[in-house]
Amino acid sequence: MNSQTTFLDKVNNWLKNSLSLKLVAITFLMLLMLIPASMIQSIISERQSLRRQTISEVSQKWANRQSINGPILTIPITYEERYTDDDDNEKVKEYIKYFQILPDDLSINGKIDPTRLRRSIYEVVVYESDLDISGAFTINKPMDKNNLKKIHYDQAFMTIGISDLRGIKNQITVKWSNQELEVEPGSKVPELIRSGITVLLPDLSDMIENQFNFQMKVDLQGSQNISFTPLGKTTDITMTSEWPSPSFNGAFLPDERDVSESGFSAQWQVLQLNRNYPQFWLGNDYNVNIRESSFGIDLLLPVNDYQKSMRSAKYGVMTIALTFLMFFIIEILHKRKIHPFQYTLVGFALLLFYILLISISEHLNFNKAYIISSIAVIGMITLYSMTVFKKNKLSVMLMAILSAVYGFIFTTMQLTEYALLMGSVGLAVILALTMYFTRNVNWYKLNETENK
Repeated sequence: MNSQTTFLDKVNNWLKNSLSLKLVAITFLMLLMLIPASMIQSIISERQSLRRQTISEVSQKWANRQSINGPILTIPITYEERYTDDDDNEKVKEYIKYFQILPDDLSINGKIDPTRLRRSIYEVVVYESDLDISGAFTINKPMDKNNLKKIHYDQAFMTIGISDLRGIKNQITVKWSNQELEVEPGSKVPELIRSGITVLLPDLSDMIENQFNFQMKVDLQGSQNISFTPLGKTTDITMTSEWPSPSFNGAFLPDERDVSESGFSAQWQVLQLNRNYPQFWLGNDYNVNIRESSFGIDLLLPVNDYQKSMRSAKYGVMTIALTFLMFFIIEILHKRKIHPFQYTLVGFALLLFYILLISISEHLNFNKAYIISSIAVIGMITLYSMTVFKKNKLSVMLMAILSAVYGFIFTTMQLTEYALLMGSVGLAVILALTMYFTRNVNWYKLNETENK
């Protein structure tokens, strides 16, 4: 029994006094901390996914993102094809193609009235918009007359694309030249416009040389985004809103914009030459090109706390490594014995920061949550270190260094464009300071002294 105890004592002394083994143990603990760190990132991703699901559910009930596509004027044309059957009889086959015409001028003036809806702890941006759409068509266009039988000017129709018809709040009446026309739900050219409304036009046979003006007012509600396609030979779009955080995206950015805390205004002018499809064609081509030319506005919430929390969590390994490094340097320079279990408790305290951050930021803004979480964790580790170090001066120094680390991470997250530069410079400074404070340590002699 005594020999067994003696052996255990020797093992314990070896674990306690071997500097190399201590380094191995600390490194192993750091690698072990990667497991809960990855679990924390999974929790953040799960909460972010739940937020997206909530936004999708609210949008489904209100109305989804809206895309205004059109109008497109369509004229059916009958062609005939003569062929000989197996019995040498001459036959005639008729088929219909659609001649698509885009407006010469297209103007959209609109105002977006956004609202924040809350579901549980999540916010969703929805809006109501008033759109005045006007323009003009010229239908006398050159077309393929080979095998042409008849042009059905009396069956012409106009299609306006609206991606989510549930968002239409009032009956739409189209003023076509001097006539007021009702609209019908659905698109008759689904290859070009998947969802929208259709206007059956009066007989255009006697007026093919005329220019036809159109005008309509659309009261539309949607969620988060509204976008347009520049189908006019000249397309002019003006949008205003009281929302202070717009994001302009798509194929074209505004020619003029004014964004302030009181809202924004934006103006686009897109020419026919700026896009990759013509003003008229036969068939249902160019649907992909039309979609690729769309542009619009995202109504962003001022911050996305989950993205910031995920970015901060990615610094978790660095925070643990730096804290363990500080404990290790204090241990060797001030002859303080720190057990691996104590390192483990400190590591879990550092990981707790991210749980606090994500949970508090769901109820407060990210900056306040970061301050509260960092104060809680730094205070916890500092108070614990007073017992471990048995010297208040060392604990105060540790508190100052941890505050600097968390402040550095917070600053780096704010400077997105300079995050890599800040991170690399910060790590270089930390390495330089570590080399400076340990420059006089004789690691071989230290280990020999510990083993005596």
